[in-house]
Amino acid sequence: MNCSVSANPIECFAFREFSVMADYSLPQGSLFLGFDSSTQSLKATVLDANLNIVAQEIVNFDSELPHYKTKDGVYRDPSVNGRIVSPTIMWVEALDLILQRLKSELDFSKIIAVSGSGQQHGSVYWKRGSSGILSSLDPKKPLVDQLGDAFSVKESPIWMDSSTTEQCKAIEKGVGGAMELSNLTGSRAHERYTGPQIRRIYETQPEAYQDTERISLVSSFMASLLIGSYACIDHTDGAGMNLMDIKERAWSKKALEVTAPGLEEKLGKLAPAYAVAGLIASYFLERYQFDKNCLIVQWSGDNPNSLAGLTLNSPGDLAISLGTSDTVFGITTEHKACLEGHVFPNPVDVKGYMVMLCYKNGSLTREDIRNKCADKSWDVFNTFLQQSEPLNGGKLGFYYKDHEIIPPLPVGFHRYVLENFNGLTLEGVKECEVAEFDAPSEVRALVEGQFLSMRAHAERFGMPSPPKRIIATGGASANNSILSSIASIFGCNVYKVQSSDSASMGAALRAAHGWLCDKNGNFVPISSMYMDKLEMTSLNCKLAAPAGDQQLVSKYALLMKKRVEIENRLVEKLGRL
Repeated sequence: MNCSVSANPIECFAFREFSVMADYSLPQGSLFLGFDSSTQSLKATVLDANLNIVAQEIVNFDSELPHYKTKDGVYRDPSVNGRIVSPTIMWVEALDLILQRLKSELDFSKIIAVSGSGQQHGSVYWKRGSSGILSSLDPKKPLVDQLGDAFSVKESPIWMDSSTTEQCKAIEKGVGGAMELSNLTGSRAHERYTGPQIRRIYETQPEAYQDTERISLVSSFMASLLIGSYACIDHTDGAGMNLMDIKERAWSKKALEVTAPGLEEKLGKLAPAYAVAGLIASYFLERYQFDKNCLIVQWSGDNPNSLAGLTLNSPGDLAISLGTSDTVFGITTEHKACLEGHVFPNPVDVKGYMVMLCYKNGSLTREDIRNKCADKSWDVFNTFLQQSEPLNGGKLGFYYKDHEIIPPLPVGFHRYVLENFNGLTLEGVKECEVAEFDAPSEVRALVEGQFLSMRAHAERFGMPSPPKRIIATGGASANNSILSSIASIFGCNVYKVQSSDSASMGAALRAAHGWLCDKNGNFVPISSMYMDKLEMTSLNCKLAAPAGDQQLVSKYALLMKKRVEIENRLVEKLGRL
């Protein structure tokens, strides 16, 4: 679906006339800018026409925008259980700041396309009349001074929020059950998903909802700033809302009706991830000297952009992203409804799908254990991991600093010792819950526990087992001790790419891809840009950890089975959904 140009604010540009002779080359000397608006920071990666990184930049919200007083980029509401939000205007200020820094390194007139990645599911609520503010920004003033009053809800619910349990239940009931919603939209109702968040805003802040002109995702919000009008939500990120018919790639009337009244008008139109959202706004032409023909390609979610940046194109491969959240994702040719995990349209393929599992307790929980057990030192953490034996002597841990998504368990730490566990059989094995482990065992229980859970749920979701390979990304992918544990538990080689920030790199690659699709007048395979030359680009991945010993992999399979048994009992006793 492409939007055409009209007198109304541009939603997205139609592709130009089809070019009979497809040319997949990128103009030499040109640059492609990709952003990642994540939980804790705004990052940028710039690729040249040979798809090599020429610049990277980052703005950390806590340390560089301290006046917002966020912790880990968010506010945790002590008065509402599970409510976690971020100040919307902070993301606006970060954009100007990162562009100021990049301008000292780059000639912006050489940037011919920009795209971006946004933390998935987060939502922004534009106040009535804000489209006029957006279209008439004064380049002499920073964005933060002009958009402070543009939002009907000042704090954006983000993916870490788990305050919408009742809204999830109501939405699932309204469409005929959790499996029916998964079949319709690609996922059952999840607390962090945008649909339940919108319903909660409607129920608890009805006046703010009524005063809302447009609801954006973080991705389409940032794209809107860049084009000076409301950008479309793209198909891939739109699938993370419980609102889009995943097969039709259009808003589902049934899902909209059970979420909130008048919602379709507030959401605007949908567009393919490779479409052009519009030309860069005059604000950025005058303030930063971008070229007037610079294209803004649809932004999408962070995990979909990582899929692009990791050049994941084989159904046998998996990616594991180790960031604020931990995710496991791959690609498939068909959509199968499931009660855990998520299905999105593939952001760089017109027919395929992306499948994903998401864990809320990622880097922040690892840092918490590091601080408590390893003197706040990753070196000490890694030493403990290397000193302790694989399988951890049968010690298993469940570590939830925040309400977890998989499994749906509340905040809490649970530790067990498996008596008589030898890795050969579960006969005679008994688990005993304990209050604490020694420091090395605690570190290994944390790391092994996460990847045992990933393997178990990935297999249950129908992901390849064992995968042909795993490509690791995210901040913790720089830790080779952690990657070795992944290789041992999954039983396959683990690779990583040059940059741990695959989301902003994937966004820069998608900027180039969108530019190429626009130039050729139709969709072109993204692999056409790097086919036969991947090793000469920044997209190339290298072996980081070889597959584990097969006997050890089999022993981990037994440990995984026992972990699943304990997990199932915890869910029966404590589960939120």
